[in-house]
Amino acid sequence: MAAVPDPRRPAGRRHPLAFVLALAACAVLAGAKSLAAIAEWVSDAPPAVLTSLGGPVRKPAGPVAPAGATVRRVLQRVDGDDLDAAIGAWLADREPKPAQAPDERPMRALAVDGKTIL
Repeated sequence: MAAVPDPRRPAGRRHPLAFVLALAACAVLAGAKSLAAIAEWVSDAPPAVLTSLGGPVRKPAGPVAPAGATVRRVLQRVDGDDLDAAIGAWLADREPKPAQAPDERPMRALAVDGKTIL
């Protein structure tokens, strides 16, 4: 599977890249349309969400969300092509590969934008 290189320097990283990207994806799925809205959603995320997405736990406070500036910097610096390739590979690995007889029609697929393809 393709990996997304972390654009941050190794020193001082407090949150894994996958965690920050997962939080951003959840924020967008919840309706966030700007970096500020994404950062606000991340800061308001409940501890259960932070834990389930793999957030670091700071004792005794519990899971900690990244700062809004961290989310903004990561989203601005991450390579979009690498991210697209990694997500595409991840989705392709999860698609069931049923045995298809030659006379069967191919399965229909529904794209995220709502259009269907054959």
